Amino acid sequence: MEVGYWSSFWRCRLAMAIGFCILVVLNNASGSAASRLLSREQVQRYFFENGLGQTPPMGWNSWNHFGCDINESLIRETADAMVSTGLAALGYKYINLDDCWAELNRDCKGNMVPNASTFPSGIKALAHYVHRKGLKLGIYSDAGNQTCSKRMPGSLGHEEQDAKTFASWGVDYLKYDNCENNGINVKIRYPPMSEALLKTGRPIFFSMCEWGWEDPATWARSVGNSWRTTGDIEDNWISMTSIADANDRWASYAGPGGWNDPDMLEVGNGGMTTEEYRAHFSIWALAKAPLLVGCDIRAMDNTTYELLSNPEVIAVNQDKLGVQGKKVQPNNNDGLEVWAGPLHGNKVAVVLWNRSSSNATVTASWSDIGLEPGTVVHARDLWEHSTQTLVSGEISAELDSHACKMYVLTPRKC
Repeated sequence: MEVGYWSSFWRCRLAMAIGFCILVVLNNASGSAASRLLSREQVQRYFFENGLGQTPPMGWNSWNHFGCDINESLIRETADAMVSTGLAALGYKYINLDDCWAELNRDCKGNMVPNASTFPSGIKALAHYVHRKGLKLGIYSDAGNQTCSKRMPGSLGHEEQDAKTFASWGVDYLKYDNCENNGINVKIRYPPMSEALLKTGRPIFFSMCEWGWEDPATWARSVGNSWRTTGDIEDNWISMTSIADANDRWASYAGPGGWNDPDMLEVGNGGMTTEEYRAHFSIWALAKAPLLVGCDIRAMDNTTYELLSNPEVIAVNQDKLGVQGKKVQPNNNDGLEVWAGPLHGNKVAVVLWNRSSSNATVTASWSDIGLEPGTVVHARDLWEHSTQTLVSGEISAELDSHACKMYVLTPRKC
């Protein structure tokens, strides 16, 4: 990866953070002066302007661990645990219901209604409880006739009505799935809900879950705050690594207000080793993915808590520059990889990752990660919480199979 890549990438992402990266692209194409500003109307055509998602969302989602087995007691207890464990103080704010919260049929006025047996108090009361904890409530629907479980009606053709319902309940986040869609193109089905949410006047984070079918990174910034770039994650090494690779393709499209989404975290669900979960969390953080916990946080063990609560790794994910880190040194069939991305203050985040089946040394040179030759850095190990000064022009680590090291490199000032 050439050093020039990072400088141009940084300029584009910084412009995006203030809503004008498209200005750079258009002006470069037309040859017009870079100082000419786009009108607000032109900007709105390219950016989903609800003011949300300036950093990737953090929170919890019910699906990975509980599937359809959800109820209001679980959600209240999860909100309690989010606060009592200290995760909320670290930035995990969204408590998101996934599929199966509603009745199969709408009411006589055509409104979606919560399942009477599992959510007897209603979603509005649940949102009130969650909000009193200082948290936000997310909900789920589908851009089709039914949701993926076939236990709920979808919102296709009911976008405005459902958006008003969600807003009236105090919902803060909508995950919008892609099942039972009548074969209608996603670019036709998703914008109506986007527009309906904006019309409500309530800030609702719009998470588009169309599974990466139509390369949403290339067009979804004008529609939502995040977009799934892949199919569903599974709690195993092969699934996690393949999804990381697939999401990496779209790194240049992410930025403040709109994020690539490689699906929710599996950390703590039991299908991977501690080192594999550490790599999972490290790569998701570096890639500026939404950090949505998918385990039962009411009963997580100390190891799971330590992985999810590392403030230094979280800080990389929430870095105000908003540049998605990416794979800068592929494994060349040896399983040894370097992932990196710029942070504010001229710092660089680096992950050394051994994806091979045996112990190995992984090395990143300054040319790999965008540092000038001869740069002296302070290297902060984010998992060991230790710092060393490097003058050699590279950083190396001997790693067990499937393990990683994560650093923030800060160039030393003269």
